[in-house]
Amino acid sequence: MYDVTHLRTLREFAVRGTLQATAESLGYTSSAVSQHLSALTREAGTALTRRVGRRLVLTSAGAALARSAEDVLGALERARADVAATLASPHGTVRLAIFQSAALALVPRTLTLLSRDAPEVRVEITQAEPAQALEDTWARQYDLVVAEEYPHHSAPHHSELVRETLVRDEIALASALDNPVREIGAAAAMPWVMEPLGAASRHFAEQACRVAGFEPDVRFETADLQAHLALIAAGHAVALMPGLMMASAPVGVALTSLAEPAHRTVFAAFRGSSRTDPAVSAVREALRRGAQDLRAGT
Repeated sequence: MYDVTHLRTLREFAVRGTLQATAESLGYTSSAVSQHLSALTREAGTALTRRVGRRLVLTSAGAALARSAEDVLGALERARADVAATLASPHGTVRLAIFQSAALALVPRTLTLLSRDAPEVRVEITQAEPAQALEDTWARQYDLVVAEEYPHHSAPHHSELVRETLVRDEIALASALDNPVREIGAAAAMPWVMEPLGAASRHFAEQACRVAGFEPDVRFETADLQAHLALIAAGHAVALMPGLMMASAPVGVALTSLAEPAHRTVFAAFRGSSRTDPAVSAVREALRRGAQDLRAGT
């Protein structure tokens, strides 16, 4: 018989690639991870890892068992969900990863709805970048993730994750209210604020400027969209801003629709094996209803 904890450690090692990364993900020490892998090797009766230089890698047997471990963990998650579904009301802890602008707009509404409709559900929320959060949800670090996709830019797909669209919010040109900019081309000589390189929003904004015929002067770079809004309101920068952020925008920001309307898709993703979990379902429903309230402007 294989120990489930050892199987989870093996599967996490297959995802993370190193003992240190596996330990950080699981909240163990590297020594504990090594002990779990050694114990599982004894249980399997064959080598599951081998050394390649200074790195520890999976053998073919280890890779095969890691794939089977995913099936075992999924079956256990479905079993827990089936038992939980027999209870009178949803309860338990749901680990939610969410990015900043969605957190600001959706989390307060979601928690208010849950406190009324599923008060025994505890939600642990972590702000995380969408691409990493999707991988971590697939790897079972989170139960649910709220992520985003910009036009012509797809978020990473993981075969075990199911997606549900929450809202499509318009992307607009944001500038100071006392000196509004009416089109992207008119901002060619102005300073811009953007998220760091690699972010989907950065790629979209840069391409929008280039299509308009100029290279943006990115004078400010930060992942904090509230800082973007503060710079814009003070007249120090312009930016392309998703609609969800406007709920928390300071006075003094003007929005101009793009000549070719563009929308960002905000979606929830979860493992298929947790689809029937009442607590996860309660959080998904609260997120959907919160997004509906946003679309209705309530």
